[in-house]
Parts: sequence; C-alpha cells; structure tokens
Amino acid sequence: MNHLEFQRHRRLRSSAGIRAMVRENHVSVNDLIHPLFVVEGNNVKHEIPSMPGVFHFSLDNFRREVNKVSELGIPSIILFGVPDHKDECSSQAYAEEGIVQKAIRVAKEENPNLVITTDVCLCQYNPAGHCGIVENGEILNDPSLELIAKTALSHAQAGADIVAPSDMMDGRIAAIRHTLDQNGYLNVPVISYAVKYASAYYGPFREAAHSTPAFGDRKTYQMDPANSREAMREAESDVREGADMLMVKPALSYMDVIRQLRDRWDLPIVAYNVSAEYAMVKAAAQNGWIDERALVMETMTGFKRAGADLILTYFSKDIAGYLKEGY
Repeated sequence: MNHLEFQRHRRLRSSAGIRAMVRENHVSVNDLIHPLFVVEGNNVKHEIPSMPGVFHFSLDNFRREVNKVSELGIPSIILFGVPDHKDECSSQAYAEEGIVQKAIRVAKEENPNLVITTDVCLCQYNPAGHCGIVENGEILNDPSLELIAKTALSHAQAGADIVAPSDMMDGRIAAIRHTLDQNGYLNVPVISYAVKYASAYYGPFREAAHSTPAFGDRKTYQMDPANSREAMREAESDVREGADMLMVKPALSYMDVIRQLRDRWDLPIVAYNVSAEYAMVKAAAQNGWIDERALVMETMTGFKRAGADLILTYFSKDIAGYLKEGY
C-alpha cells in the first residue's frame, strides 16, 4: 500500500472542531423570513391541519406571535392576509383597513425594528381565486397591474418595509416601482417572486390562504416546471423593471434555478421553502420516520449552497431554536 498515492480528504473531517473550521456554508437566524397568516376577528388561533405548527391569527394573537418571533431573533416576517370579504375587484387587498394593512401597524407597534415584508397578490381577495382580474374566464394581465400596484402602495403607506409581488403578471414590478416612487416611497424595496412555478407543492398554502382557484389553474401565468431558460428571462425582466431581490418558488425542487440566478445576478436571492415541503417533513417526523432537526438544517444548508441569501420558511421558529441550542 505504501506505493499508492492518493488524497486524504478525511483529515478535514476527523473531528467536529475541524469540520466546523472548514465548513463552507452556514445557516444564520438572519437568513430567515417567517410567514404569518392574519385573519379578522378576535381570539383566533386556528392551526392549519395540513401545516402542523402554522396558524391563522387574529390581530390580538398576532400581536403575541410577533413578540415570540422577535424574542427568537428572527429579523423579518412576511404577511399573508385572509379577508372575510371577497369581491371581483379584490378591494380588501388595498383597503386602508384591510387585514394586512392593520397587521402591519400592529407589528410595528410591537417591534419597530422587525422588517415587515408583505405578499402582494389578489388571489385571496376575489371569489375566482386567481392572481389577476378575471373576465369571461380569462385572467387579464394589464388591467390587473393597477390593482396590484395599488395594493403594494397601500402596504407601504401602512408601514411595510418591503413588498413582494407573487402574482406573476407581466409588468407588475415596473408598475409597482413606478407607483411607489411617484408617491414618495423610493426606499421601499421590492422582492420579486421572479421565478414562480405552477407547482403541486402549494396545496397546503391554498388551504391556509383560502386561495384555491374556483376554476382552471394558474398555468397561464405561473411557469412550467420543465423550464429553466424561461426562468432567466423572467428574472431578467424583473431586474430591468426595478426588482431589488429575486425569489425562486418553490425552492427544494428548483435548486438548479437558484444556482443559475446566483451565477447570473448579484442581487440578493430568496429561496421560498413552500408549504408542501414543510408539510411532508412534519408528517414524516410525526410518524417517527426522520430526524426532523437534522433534515431541516440539511435542507436549509442546501439552499445556501445553491446560492440563496435569504430563506422564506415555515420552519423559521424551529430553526431559530436549533441555532440557539448550538446546532
């Protein structure tokens, strides 16, 4: 054996200390954006059946949850509103007293330093459950832009730090940027859901957000999961229109796309670890089939290795706890 020449890679794995010294990617609490669902009413805290540990909060309980998230050191939340009233114009999406607008103000009262990101979309707010205006069964692109921009502006006026349009209408980043700038909100960044696939991984979220389409599907505006070159065109458009960060949704099955965006642009990249990715892990953990903590942290590290700067995940509170324990 002495005549054989080979590299001893295992030297750098020989102890926990050495492994920590040479580790290339790290997950930090500062990477996390925690999603929260807010509803009308009082004393509401209903667990979403397909997402154990994720709840609908009325504003009184939301206020308490903001404090828990803050105590864990999570720097940012993203708000999803579930309104009582829906209409064809999605009017509650941009109402001054809409549920998201009220939640922004509550969150800022509790923790002015918490970064409030808002999901900007129309699907929860109209009976069709689509992300744009519907006319004769068609989702109209250009007429939807005005309402989407109006929604983003209302969030900024309520105190949102970042707006994140998820609708996938063409031109919405330009419309939002123009509207924010015209109204003096030049410093409110836009996270674009630049690459959002028409994915089966959104099922539990639609239960949580009450946003299942009343007819058809979202394949005329969300992307075909088979395409990655198209993802570059989508991102290119959004960068030119003024996006400050780019999001890939879902994350787990699209790490190749995260990597391509990372290699092509130097904007911050956000990975959205979506509802079914969360639900599958929780279900397996409840059955004792996996080591939940190890699997979650391995997945998050995978997002970082693929090139994500930030991770939007329902596991945020779990991860913050793991990190506090020294994981």
